[in-house]
Amino acid sequence: MQYRALGRTGWKVSEISFGGWAIGGAWGQVSDQDSMAALHQAVDSGVNFIDTADVYGNGRSERLIAQLKKDRKEEIIVATKAGRRLPRQTVEGYSRENVTAWIEDKTV
Repeated sequence: MQYRALGRTGWKVSEISFGGWAIGGAWGQVSDQDSMAALHQAVDSGVNFIDTADVYGNGRSERLIAQLKKDRKEEIIVATKAGRRLPRQTVEGYSRENVTAWIEDKTV
């Protein structure tokens, strides 16, 4: 696996990341056991950068990744997104109130 610097963070992240959309269940049924196996295989292969979002299974992907981080001793860097719950993507929709609600898992 090759790694590169992530901006000025000081982190070295794998050039190949794990995308958490599928383990959220949006692409069909996937068991937690299969999802965890895929996550562990990714880390075993040198992946240390995982991408997810609050809408991937309404937090399911993030919960599975949290479990992975508890199970593993390696440093795993997670990039998560919020804001896809807006009915229309507008600048005004990204208010402090909405972003806080998404992060705290409150429906807006």
